[in-house]
Amino acid sequence: MESIAVVCNVGQDINPTNSWGIKLGENLKVAMYLRISSLTNADGDSLDRQTLAIATYANNNKMDIVAKKSDIGVKGSTNIFERDGFRKLFEYCLKEDIKIILCENASRFSRDQMQGEWGYRELKKHSIQIVPVDSPEYYTLENDDPMINLIRQVLGSIAEFEKNSLVIKLRGARNRIKEKNGKCEGRKSLQEIYGDTKWKRLLKLVQKYSNQGLSLAEVAVTLADQGWVQPNKLKPFHKMQIQRFKKLGDKLWWIQM
Repeated sequence: MESIAVVCNVGQDINPTNSWGIKLGENLKVAMYLRISSLTNADGDSLDRQTLAIATYANNNKMDIVAKKSDIGVKGSTNIFERDGFRKLFEYCLKEDIKIILCENASRFSRDQMQGEWGYRELKKHSIQIVPVDSPEYYTLENDDPMINLIRQVLGSIAEFEKNSLVIKLRGARNRIKEKNGKCEGRKSLQEIYGDTKWKRLLKLVQKYSNQGLSLAEVAVTLADQGWVQPNKLKPFHKMQIQRFKKLGDKLWWIQM
């Protein structure tokens, strides 16, 4: 498993329990889970937003985040144990006896109501609790209140409804643009923005620094020092983007030329 990032480290003076049922203890260790459904969204601020929400919640509840995993380009309807990031995080939690996994909201855990409820119950078998930080009180393992269970299932249904509604809206928008312009173009890729020559140069640099043993984060910083940053944001590439560049470079034969 790749190195575990300590996102926040807060004080030790905490209460043994809180109002929504999770038992707290000194130096309570928790894990962080992030997910975005599209690779193109890795260029946006979704991961930063999720991280900030979770870290803020952890600090407010006197928790230490000791593990962090992300799934990039993974649909919310995918079985949680078929997601590479979540599966590795789950295995780490079992090994290290971590009982709480934090996510931003129910939709980051699942956008399929049945899959989400199944995943919740599977984690419960291992005494692991998934906690959406915007609605933690509905995901407690120790509360069998039928109303709590109903609200949790409703939240899962809302996440699924939002996904389906967005798909319909986007499809309608694309169809309207296509009827008007004859085609519908989405967000330009980095290859389109840079052009082939500059794009190949970026991939070659990623390969070079990776082969030198630099971590994904170190590659991103090294590139930023040379002016290679996210277009329109002027900040280093996210390590998930660096990982994607590396995989592309590994697959493309011309990168060695």
